[in-house]
Amino acid sequence: MENSRNFILAIALSALVIIGWGFLSKRYLPPVANPPATEIVKGKQVALPKPEAAQDSANTIRDRAIVLRESPRIAIATPRIAGSIALKGARIDDLVLLGHRETITKDSPPVRLLSPGGTQDAYFAGFGWSGDNAALPNGDTVWTADGTTLTPAKPVTLSWDNGKGQRFQLKFAVDQNYMFTVTQTVTNTGPAPLTLRPYGLISRVGISKDPSSWTMHTGPIGTFNGATNYSVGFKDLDSAGAAGQRFQTTGGWIGFGDKYWQTAIIPAQNVSADAGFRADGSGRYQADAAAPTITIAAGKSQTTEQRFFAGAKEVRVLDAYQDAGVPQFDRAIDWGWFVWFEKPIFYLLDWLFVHIGNFGVAIICLTIIIRAILFPVAQKQFASMGKMRVLQPKMKALQDRYKDDKPRLQQEMMALYKSEKANPMAGCLPIFIQMPIFIALYKVLALSIEMRHQPFALWIKDLSAPDPLTPINLFGYLPFQPPGMLHLGMLAILLGITMWAQMKLNPVAGDPAQQQVMAIMPWMMMLFFAPLAAGLQLYYVANNLLTLGQQRILYARTPGMKDPVKP
Repeated sequence: MENSRNFILAIALSALVIIGWGFLSKRYLPPVANPPATEIVKGKQVALPKPEAAQDSANTIRDRAIVLRESPRIAIATPRIAGSIALKGARIDDLVLLGHRETITKDSPPVRLLSPGGTQDAYFAGFGWSGDNAALPNGDTVWTADGTTLTPAKPVTLSWDNGKGQRFQLKFAVDQNYMFTVTQTVTNTGPAPLTLRPYGLISRVGISKDPSSWTMHTGPIGTFNGATNYSVGFKDLDSAGAAGQRFQTTGGWIGFGDKYWQTAIIPAQNVSADAGFRADGSGRYQADAAAPTITIAAGKSQTTEQRFFAGAKEVRVLDAYQDAGVPQFDRAIDWGWFVWFEKPIFYLLDWLFVHIGNFGVAIICLTIIIRAILFPVAQKQFASMGKMRVLQPKMKALQDRYKDDKPRLQQEMMALYKSEKANPMAGCLPIFIQMPIFIALYKVLALSIEMRHQPFALWIKDLSAPDPLTPINLFGYLPFQPPGMLHLGMLAILLGITMWAQMKLNPVAGDPAQQQVMAIMPWMMMLFFAPLAAGLQLYYVANNLLTLGQQRILYARTPGMKDPVKP
């Protein structure tokens, strides 16, 4: 096999792996449904308490500004986020991400992640207690705050007294990034013990705008007992009904993920928790986690703590929280199989971007580095291909001589390889090296928020979006955008042309069927890449150009590679 053929085959096989595994795993390895969780309380098995769901109708949409004014609020002000906490219901339901914009236009507003119930795309977090022997706060409770603004340097405590001997407090703290810490305290001044269960919930209306695919999971996600679960989707919750999907876990987290954004409830890591997802049939979905039941004696108080993440899936930020004790929080990004290989590539790319200042140039520099690392492998491959090409007449003679004696033919072929010091598998080695590289780069460039809205040059203003310049609509003069694979941007066309040029630089394959496959492969890859991110296309255009230069060098160092095989 020739070098460029191996590269194109590596891309094709990697694409098959990316697409095929998701299909096969969903079809033949379906997740096992979890039974509704229960807890033993005083020797009796009882259903776990259900956290309070949002009381707003998912079908009622009102203006956000009006809804925000209907509740007294505590402002949230940090370097990365802004918004407010509603004192009615003690909900974190108003949050924008200051470092990320909706579009690439200069006047674009910041990305809105959370929004109050009853508004467009309602999405919020709430915290409270469940139990039967006390008057508990709910979504209509109006809390009293000891401050007006929540900042990283100044926590805010909300208080509510039920008038029956119990006082409830929620202390909110926030760090410099996207993590809230919620401390829940109950003081029992009544005459009898109080049995409660603290919980946290996330409620959202509607599914993710980023569709979940075989290569990227969006929607319900969590880490339970040290393993991250990507198997639950919005359709699964619709089918499960009120029972939902439940998990018993010690440590971990639960929430909802979009392509670039994440919310997560993170219970205390040293105790068992009941966590799960549910849907109410009206388009509302909930993720919740309940701590173990606590009993508060008369005259005593008890405190529990949990955290809430609401922000962007920035790799360094997620890794920092993981290092701080949130297990597998980096898996909020669906890295897939090759996470051990993908993250070093990401960190190298991010380092190049920080020092260069242009993400597209950083991608090109990464391409050069990878090709330089693989150059010795390509040299050995070419040397092996040269030997195999010289041996082809002898191999053909052996095949003709022993065509009716397969065992003898294998013996003679092995003896020939040994005497000529040739390795027939050496030509295929680059395929197995390039496959994880392709998959890793696909994941890094497709999922990393760090590339979102980053420009390159000329008409490419956003490397995370498909190439906008396409001759299909006469470069924008016709008022429509071609869909999917028909959106043949200039980068995708260049990718196909450079792959075709690699094919033309190689000797013609002897097998007519192989000739046909290799002739059509570049154009199939062009269509495959057309709807993908421009940054990914840029990498492969640059890689193809470098491969063309490398081929010329290697052909010059390996005379006779392009000569016809002599009989």
